[in-house]
Amino acid sequence: MMSASDASHFPAPALPEVAFLGRSNVGKSSVINSLLGSKVAKTSSTPGRTRSINFFEVRWPGKPQPELIFTDLPGYGYARVSREVLQQWPSFIDPYLKGRSCLALCLALVDVNVPPQESDQQLLEFLSASGRPFVIVATKSDRLSGNQLRNSLQALSQKFPQICIVPFSARTGTGRDELWQQIRAAVESHAA
Repeated sequence: MMSASDASHFPAPALPEVAFLGRSNVGKSSVINSLLGSKVAKTSSTPGRTRSINFFEVRWPGKPQPELIFTDLPGYGYARVSREVLQQWPSFIDPYLKGRSCLALCLALVDVNVPPQESDQQLLEFLSASGRPFVIVATKSDRLSGNQLRNSLQALSQKFPQICIVPFSARTGTGRDELWQQIRAAVESHAA
């Protein structure tokens, strides 16, 4: 893992990258750990711990060389850190999202247990305006009953039409295969 809190410290663009974005406490680290099947990203009960962009090399089973990079971006929307993160956005998060040539896919994580927040809307509008491909990952989907989950996903799709939404649970593994399919397709498309 490598961390960067300044655009000049980003690693040289060599492999396709998949960025994980979302509010603090939405479960970015848990989703990364679930996808990789090991605890590489630190999880915390205190929101807002990630203050830099963390780069994780991803290796396919049986392959010695990394195939892609997962990037964990600082969370937003938590009262104690929101102002600080917003101040950091122009210095290294904005340049990363707008100018990173190897960025193949952005995963916008949204907690499906709460109605879409204004900060989520702003992130999705930013990603749409930047022209970056992205997928909405509806985290913590295991906490809702079938009907509640359907209603929450429907509300998300009405708010964000035309965007792929993957219900995901780091605890049960729901959505893991579908999210990997989205990641692989984006990486292949980016490489073409």
